[in-house]
Amino acid sequence: MTVTSRKQYVVSRPKYSEDSLAEDHEKIERKHKALMVHVKEYLTSCDANRAKKALVSVLPVIGWMRTYRVREWLLGDVVSGVSTGLVAIMQGLAFSLLASLPPSYGLYTAFFPMLTYFFFGTSRHISVGSFPVLSLMVGAVVTRLVPEDGPHANITDFEGLTPDQKRVLVASSVTFLMGIFQLAMGVLQVGFIVVYLSDTLVSGFTTAAAVHILVSQLKFVLGLTVPGINGPLSMIYTLEKIFVQITSTNKCDLVMSIVIMVVVFIVKEVNDRYRAKLPVPIPIEVIMTVIACGVSYGFNFEKRYDVEVVGTMVRGYESPILPSVQVFQEGAVEAFPVAIVGFAVAFSVAKVYSNKHDYTIDGNQELVAFGVSNMFGATFRSFAASTALSRTAVQESSGGKTQVAGLVSAMMAMIVTVALGFLLEPLPRSVLGALVIVNLKGMLMQFRKIPYLWRRDKPECVVWVGTCLGAILLGLDLGLAVGLGIELLTVVFRTQFPRCSILVNLPGTDLYRDQKDYPLVCEPKGVKIFRIPSPIFFANIEFFRNKLVEAVGFNPLRVLRKRNKVLRKIKKLLQKRDHGITEKGLENLFWTATDDPEVNAEGLELPADLKELPFQMNWSAELPPEFSVPTVNLHSLILDFSAVSFVDISAMKGLKMALKEFTRVDVNVYIVSCDALIMEKLHSCMFFDDEIQTSMFFPTLHDAVLDVLEKHEDNSTDRVLKDTKL
Repeated sequence: MTVTSRKQYVVSRPKYSEDSLAEDHEKIERKHKALMVHVKEYLTSCDANRAKKALVSVLPVIGWMRTYRVREWLLGDVVSGVSTGLVAIMQGLAFSLLASLPPSYGLYTAFFPMLTYFFFGTSRHISVGSFPVLSLMVGAVVTRLVPEDGPHANITDFEGLTPDQKRVLVASSVTFLMGIFQLAMGVLQVGFIVVYLSDTLVSGFTTAAAVHILVSQLKFVLGLTVPGINGPLSMIYTLEKIFVQITSTNKCDLVMSIVIMVVVFIVKEVNDRYRAKLPVPIPIEVIMTVIACGVSYGFNFEKRYDVEVVGTMVRGYESPILPSVQVFQEGAVEAFPVAIVGFAVAFSVAKVYSNKHDYTIDGNQELVAFGVSNMFGATFRSFAASTALSRTAVQESSGGKTQVAGLVSAMMAMIVTVALGFLLEPLPRSVLGALVIVNLKGMLMQFRKIPYLWRRDKPECVVWVGTCLGAILLGLDLGLAVGLGIELLTVVFRTQFPRCSILVNLPGTDLYRDQKDYPLVCEPKGVKIFRIPSPIFFANIEFFRNKLVEAVGFNPLRVLRKRNKVLRKIKKLLQKRDHGITEKGLENLFWTATDDPEVNAEGLELPADLKELPFQMNWSAELPPEFSVPTVNLHSLILDFSAVSFVDISAMKGLKMALKEFTRVDVNVYIVSCDALIMEKLHSCMFFDDEIQTSMFFPTLHDAVLDVLEKHEDNSTDRVLKDTKL
């Protein structure tokens, strides 16, 4: 067995407490500026350089366009834009079905939001456009306000509109409100809100959305007429209606969908496997769409086999419209989660590619960019825009370097809308449904995370499963709220019930580790080192105190009360016997120990006065059986605060009581590695007094242990009483 030589280091310094450290090293007292001072400095320190930075932060396009390498990047951006545009067109047509809108409006979403994101966005690689989850969430509002087989909502702005126009008005109004929410959050600098949507929660939520999307597209794949259903358990009711009509399945739609799904799936696998060798991924969706259009037109599927086709495509662009305030009122509850989910998905995808290509993105500016993009697009009848990982992957892998590629893809959508839209009119809707389903593979494969999370982190697994089930059964909006609730509960659970531990010193080092991991290492006699691995606040202070009592093996308050009771008995016996007593004759003192006077509950927390006794009590030795007092085999308790980030006022009171309970039973308490801000707060809240002093605070755990060992080098505690005469 070879022993690896390790470098040694030796540090020679005095043993420090916080007080002695402050004496040797003067600490500068920092004065915190008031809020108004910060505001005044911000408003009065404007110069040309700052104005330039502000302009670039608002319009990031100025920053990267100045360094744009035309010869190196332009060709790659154009090729990438064409490839991405073809995918965006197909996805726009397909995802418009999820939003319960005519397919042509999916092309609007592939065009208008990208125009504004080009100027305001900080990501150079994401492809802005429709996203299936957002489309489905918007479609839920559309279905609720404009159902297919029931009365429409009582909204005055619906007067004189066809059902399709009503749906477009609802979708664009919800999207406009979504943009307002995103813009407001960006202006208020609350981009950090996305941190509350963990990767686990987003994964469970998008998986549930994929299940919803799959069920919603079955009616197109099977060629059935199933009205849109909204609300809790809507998926169950939709499946019920599908299975009731299953015998009426359109065989042509079903066969065509199966063929397209199989072919697209195989080619996508080829694209993934040979990604490094292919200059551009094979645009199989476009190829299959063109073939399906040609076959449908040539064999007249619409009339011969009763296949539902896309139908009349809106040529060109319609005039802008104003959003409906009444739809705002009806859809505000749904619009906010749409805004949050849309930003969370886009930001997470953008962060992946910004890290890969070494540039920074600004979460608040991204909120502004998507807010403006959705408001601008909604004015021209587009629906909720974000990004899709598959589309962004095409844009990046095909050579896209900047959002010039996104602008080219938007131009592709414009060309189809203005000039080539009529070619898509014979396209069967079942083809679009099949393309949607086959693109769900990535999201549905996230079910494989369940066993992984269960083995690695069970609370995270609970978040994933709870979010997924909540979104599947209750709907995406309520499911997101359920997921957030479960996630916050896990955070509360982790902080309210942390894993406290007893530490021991590894021999020959100044390192301290969990005793359970090193069972052969013994802790010093009479010393207990207790580590608290979380903030101490109102919700976990009682848990912390209970764990502390469990760790030391006795309740200091109970010990104190027992001691006070024994001392009262001794004082009473001393009053009855007034002759001299020596230590050897003390056993005669306890002959009347059968009395058990009433104990007043008040004042039990304070130790009894020992000045009237003619001897000194030693509670660590054995007492006569008539005087039962729990044994305390502890003289020093060290609390490791290295992982405590804050202590609130409510917990401060409980902490102070716990420390006093131990000091009153002759246990020296040490607090080590306490954060400087916590120390400041303790001083400002008058935490220290005659019993709790700053001398019990030490900068490191090893300093405290050395102080304990120094004080208790010769600790002989054999006798109950010392030789003292009455």
